[in-house]
Amino acid sequence: GQRILIVCCDPPADSSRLILNAKAQDTVLHLAAKEGSVEDLELEDVLKVGYKGIKCVESGGPEPGVGCAGRGVITSINFLEENGAYDNGDYVSYDVLGDVVCGGFAMPIRENKAQEIYIVMSGEMMALYAANNIAKGILKYAHSGGVRLGGLICNERQTDRELDLTETLASRLNSKLIHFMPRDNIVQHAELRKMSVIQYAPDSKQAGEYRALADKIHANSGQGTIPSPIT
Repeated sequence: GQRILIVCCDPPADSSRLILNAKAQDTVLHLAAKEGSVEDLELEDVLKVGYKGIKCVESGGPEPGVGCAGRGVITSINFLEENGAYDNGDYVSYDVLGDVVCGGFAMPIRENKAQEIYIVMSGEMMALYAANNIAKGILKYAHSGGVRLGGLICNERQTDRELDLTETLASRLNSKLIHFMPRDNIVQHAELRKMSVIQYAPDSKQAGEYRALADKIHANSGQGTIPSPIT
């Protein structure tokens, strides 16, 4: 029964497609370019409502090799604030790229938009490395704002010692592993039908895993930590 807004900050603009049961959603940057500027847009142009009333916005990005993709995140968040998109919501979820290399992508952290960061990763070495780098970015802004590391979420790739490695990293980062999400082919079956697992197979074991994750995030509210990344 929570009111949820997903702000998708990924240039491919595919974060919301399973919620909307569609190929792709028109992005803020694409529509702004089409209309002339972002000031010419209305909130209903960019905010779409999907499964279970979940609201979705895709920030989008420029053509490959042209411009700054992080700029789309800044433009989108400012537009949403000015047009009241955040009013009357219980949760706002920012889906952000997995490496904080650009100030634009870090905006939800930098500008105090986000309260808790959950790092979705696997037990592969480069994923562990990227998670540590993200923790460094969170630490940079944790003291000047209220952002905290909520925890790690392992999206299983079935590599050796995956649970052990992710739990160890979480501990080293002064955090915890919130949930270990098992790999299941039902995810691909749902994707082919442009659905989330919870919509496609609500009684499946995997759907239960996603509900368990949601419950853990809800219960973890306000318990985030300032990370201690490995240097």
